[in-house]
Amino acid sequence: MKSLLLFIRLSRPLFLLGAVLLYSLGVGISFFLGLDILWDIFLLGLLWAMLLQLSAHYLNEYFNAPEDQDNPNRTPFSGGSGAVGPGKLSRQVGLLAGLTCLAFLASLTVVLIAQVGLDPLVIFIMCLAFLGSFFYSVPPVSLERSGYGELTTSIIVAFLLPAFSFVLQTGELHRFVAMSTFPLVILHLAMMLAFELPDYASDVKYNKRTLLVRLGWRNGMNFHSLLIICAYLLLLIEMFLGLPKFVVLHAFISLPISVLQIWQVIRIERGAKPNWSAVTLNALASFGAMAYFMIFAYYTH
Repeated sequence: MKSLLLFIRLSRPLFLLGAVLLYSLGVGISFFLGLDILWDIFLLGLLWAMLLQLSAHYLNEYFNAPEDQDNPNRTPFSGGSGAVGPGKLSRQVGLLAGLTCLAFLASLTVVLIAQVGLDPLVIFIMCLAFLGSFFYSVPPVSLERSGYGELTTSIIVAFLLPAFSFVLQTGELHRFVAMSTFPLVILHLAMMLAFELPDYASDVKYNKRTLLVRLGWRNGMNFHSLLIICAYLLLLIEMFLGLPKFVVLHAFISLPISVLQIWQVIRIERGAKPNWSAVTLNALASFGAMAYFMIFAYYTH
């Protein structure tokens, strides 16, 4: 039973819910545009996205286990799952689980292509998502250690995933997909920076050149807050460019959570004792709330 619970913890189920949320956004936009939902394609595409995310989680645990075990500031959302180490699961479990997910992913890719055909746009999105996810932590690329992994992940999660689900339903892209997801990409990048704050000392120690390490402690905090502000400013600009007003108004319901996030980071920058679990949870809530209220808007109008 202990091993099972540790494996569930290794799988980061809360992050999988995030994948479901963002995948549903693309389908919600197609539904708003008057198209019927193709439920068989919806489920196949969602399973493909979740297998890809799981493979990335497991491989990340395998390649980052030594650093994560030495991180004193691990939270439920940063610093690894905490399921690997002495008295817990071995690194090899992460490797085998990741490879198993990739094997199932390859089979499901064949099934999905058989259902939708050789759509160049679908295949292009799938290839980009796979490459970015696989090489996030796998050497020799290891995007997470280059300072580009955060942006790559934000694009995959907040843009490519909704675009993937939308294209599976419609066979083409629409400007509402880009307009809805670009603010989410920016907010997701801010969330990634918040997740790296508790790991900063450990990342410096192991010369893990994350975006926060490259920017520096203070610059990274300032950039984090600037990103959040830019996400909401972009929403306002997009409203004048044609994004439905009700989508923007719903997205702005998340603003108080984002303001709280900025306030928490400013306090830490000024020397207040950090509550890392609260900071990372708030960052997740800020991003998740904006995505959720956008989805709610599209499905109810």
